[in-house]
Amino acid sequence: MTVAARFPVSTTMLRRLAFANILANVLIVVTGGAVRLTASGLGCPTWPRCTDASYTATPEMGLHGAIEFGNRLLTFAVGIVALAVVVAVLLHRPRRGLLPLAVAVLLGIPAQAVIGGITVLTKLNPWVVGLHFLASMIVIALAYVLWRRIAEPDGPTVPVVPGPLRTLAVITTVVCVAVLVVGTWVTGSGPHAGDGGAARNGLDPEQISQIHADGVFLLIGLSVALVFAFRAVGAAGPARAALVLVGVEAGQGVIGYVQYFTNLPALLVGAHMLGSCLVLLATLAVLRSTRERQPAVTPTPSATTSRDTTTEPSAAVPA
Repeated sequence: MTVAARFPVSTTMLRRLAFANILANVLIVVTGGAVRLTASGLGCPTWPRCTDASYTATPEMGLHGAIEFGNRLLTFAVGIVALAVVVAVLLHRPRRGLLPLAVAVLLGIPAQAVIGGITVLTKLNPWVVGLHFLASMIVIALAYVLWRRIAEPDGPTVPVVPGPLRTLAVITTVVCVAVLVVGTWVTGSGPHAGDGGAARNGLDPEQISQIHADGVFLLIGLSVALVFAFRAVGAAGPARAALVLVGVEAGQGVIGYVQYFTNLPALLVGAHMLGSCLVLLATLAVLRSTRERQPAVTPTPSATTSRDTTTEPSAAVPA
């Protein structure tokens, strides 16, 4: 009896673990933001050690050291969740495409840790800090695709909306990614550097914020267009997903404007980072809703062909 047969993992359990995988990676984004917003980015001034002589924070390092080291420890917790998902996939009945996604999420955790270490070694270079955030977005996207894939059958995918609307959903996703990228530039030009001595990216905060806002308006406009277009063709599921996206974008937009006009209070900036994760997830939900996967077709055994004895060669008869 195989290990998978002795310790079976149900689809329900696997989906719950995959959902926990998403939550864990969103949580590490929020706590990473808390490190920066409390100016604790260099609480551990080196990497992979916390100090030149210790892997852990010391009492002399105070609150900033505890916050930064705590975020490093949380990375291990996120990695454990990702590892549990990989093990669960291996114990689950064979499913096409699950294992590569689960392994990609797992490998994304140490990759994130390395990028985080580079941010410390470069004294919180704003471009590297932005890359650290965007890498988290990639891991979250992979974790979401895995979670959705678990509930799907293994057959081919078929579109549920016309091709032009599928293209519009892809364009909306690309614009969402662009908004996230420009958002990191806004952050790199603002006051929350993660440490009092960290450099800024040199971009004009007002100009780059305006470019970011223009991108957000474009994203909302495309999302609203998707709602009406999906409804026009009777695609109820995609229309609901697009409506949720518009709601998430509206909430994120309100937070963005309030934080801008109130001089970027740390709490609102943290909420905006959480909102960025939710916008990405809602956008991916719209894109995934434009197609569905059909059940796999199990080939039926071919009927056994009766043998025609009259055509078989007869034994040679001696003369």
